Amino acid sequence: MALPIQTIVGGNTAAATGSLPVNMRVGNTGELITQNLHADGYEAAARGQIYSGSNSAAVTTSAGFATTHTGFCLSNPLGSGKNLVLMRVKYGAIVAQAAAISLGIQTGYSASVNVVHTTPMVPLSNFVGNPAGVALLDSAATLPIAPTRIILIDTLLTGAITTSAIGGNQYDFNGTVVIPPGGFVATYTSAASTAASLVFGFMWEEVSIVV
Repeated sequence: MALPIQTIVGGNTAAATGSLPVNMRVGNTGELITQNLHADGYEAAARGQIYSGSNSAAVTTSAGFATTHTGFCLSNPLGSGKNLVLMRVKYGAIVAQAAAISLGIQTGYSASVNVVHTTPMVPLSNFVGNPAGVALLDSAATLPIAPTRIILIDTLLTGAITTSAIGGNQYDFNGTVVIPPGGFVATYTSAASTAASLVFGFMWEEVSIVV
């Protein structure tokens, strides 16, 4: 049976478990007043929708727009039925760079061809013990189309890691990049690195596509 939505301006909505109906609190200008019950991300993680993965060892990186990719690539296979929602990118330099380079994220999409997986990695569910989702990860891959959109996230310098704070950083996307089936998101550097010096980690949510 449908129940009417009741609201109360300010006030206290404390009620016993199972009580119906319950007033929803609103402010004086009609805004709904809520508060988190759990830590941020708990609901999606508990539903088995959040995943993550990282390099197991330092890798070389390819320059922007290259279709022969090295570094870190998150791809969404055609027909997966899910959108990948990028939440967080973690990166660290474990060897000083030979030259100053910019580091960022590039994206691409093909409606007919998937990413070709050269060196696959293992994505994991953030609900410990759950199976992996639909997303695929690679530290080396052939991209079906040259990436186009570039998001700069940092500049890496040549200082020795014993004297410079270049160890690791994090960039929160907070769901602002969505990768549909056939899409991918990958790291890039402004110039290809010749030494295996960087490690990466991504976190994302997999959301069912409703049609």
